[in-house]
Amino acid sequence: MKLDYKKTILVGFAFFIISAFWQAYDKTIPMLMTYKFNMSQLESGIIMALDNILAVFMLPLFGMLSDKTKTRFGRRTPFIVIGTICAIVAFIFIPLIGNIVLFIAILLVTLIAMATFRSPAVALMPDVTCKPHRSKGNAIINLMGTAGGLLILVLGMVIKVGKEHMSNFFPYYIAACGIMLLGLIVFILTVREPKWAKEMQENTEKYFPDNEAEERNTTAGGKLTKSQLVSLLLILASVALWYMGYNAITSKYSLYADSVLNQSYDLTLMIAQAGAIIAYIPVGMVASKIGRKKTILAGVAMLATAFFVAIFMTSESSPIFMYILFAIAGIGWATINVNSFPMVVELAKEGDVGKYTGWYYTASMSAQVITPILSGGIMDLFGNMSPLFPYASICVALAFITMFFVKHGDSKPTQPKDKFEALAGADD
Repeated sequence: MKLDYKKTILVGFAFFIISAFWQAYDKTIPMLMTYKFNMSQLESGIIMALDNILAVFMLPLFGMLSDKTKTRFGRRTPFIVIGTICAIVAFIFIPLIGNIVLFIAILLVTLIAMATFRSPAVALMPDVTCKPHRSKGNAIINLMGTAGGLLILVLGMVIKVGKEHMSNFFPYYIAACGIMLLGLIVFILTVREPKWAKEMQENTEKYFPDNEAEERNTTAGGKLTKSQLVSLLLILASVALWYMGYNAITSKYSLYADSVLNQSYDLTLMIAQAGAIIAYIPVGMVASKIGRKKTILAGVAMLATAFFVAIFMTSESSPIFMYILFAIAGIGWATINVNSFPMVVELAKEGDVGKYTGWYYTASMSAQVITPILSGGIMDLFGNMSPLFPYASICVALAFITMFFVKHGDSKPTQPKDKFEALAGADD
């Protein structure tokens, strides 16, 4: 039995919505806070951490709630539909607000809405995908997320926003919300969660009745062994560290590019996204030979190197050099993301996928609570944005150390049978 790519792509529209939102959010919110409300980097960093503070508590909560939810539409779908609609309704009004208190209030409503469905959206893929194919499924989901982010980057090239284009923020937000709504419509019209989840269970019993290797290694009652628990904690620590580095760049680079490098934010990140897309197949081929852990370590090394070299970029440097660095960063980030989430989920029982998904996002969001405030405070201390890339490179380098000691959650290296199988790395 092979992965149903059509179903996985359609399920991926939930992640398409999420990625589209965060691309628009990370681009515009720092600009609005700096140019419209004259906030310092520390103040804007605190506001940028709001979503992550909420997510630390809400993502595990709604992951577990969706595990226990039973409706005729499924466990995850109601959260995805209601959360997306609420987020769009709130988000579209943000650029119209001139009062800082009201701005923060509406921003908070938007972030709460987004937090309600992120874990359910990501947990939906394992729900409808047999365990041996979840690595491939995660690669498809990442591609769908990349597609959502790319559309927003293209939008930014068509509708320019910034200090010299303040009147363009509202049209930009209308278009961004339109992209999110389009993704939701496709999801609603095509995804049949209860039917597909039932088919997954039937196919697992029929084709993969003896494929629960990680579960057989757990202690009585389904608890993790001590060794597995240590590996889980090390994976989550690694997730936190590389997100600290990566989010520092994504949350501040629009300002860094505008004020330090005098370069295009959208084009640079489009190149990074393109690098990620191009990397999926060769990254999967490497993972199929050497396993997820070693592949992740290679990706972490690439990301840390790209951020370290970027330290030496100035406004006088060639834009092409920065494009090369961000292409390398995109490849590194894709290498990490395709393989890290499956390592966490492989340690979960079928009924706990939402909970483990929540833990994965608790690690990433906890990091993103800390990093905007910490990096913003460091930059305010220096009086400029020069510490941005040193900070990011150190955080990512530390992730290499923690990931090095992980012993569980990896996959047995196998030779992929086709290009789509190579997309996601090794089977289990």
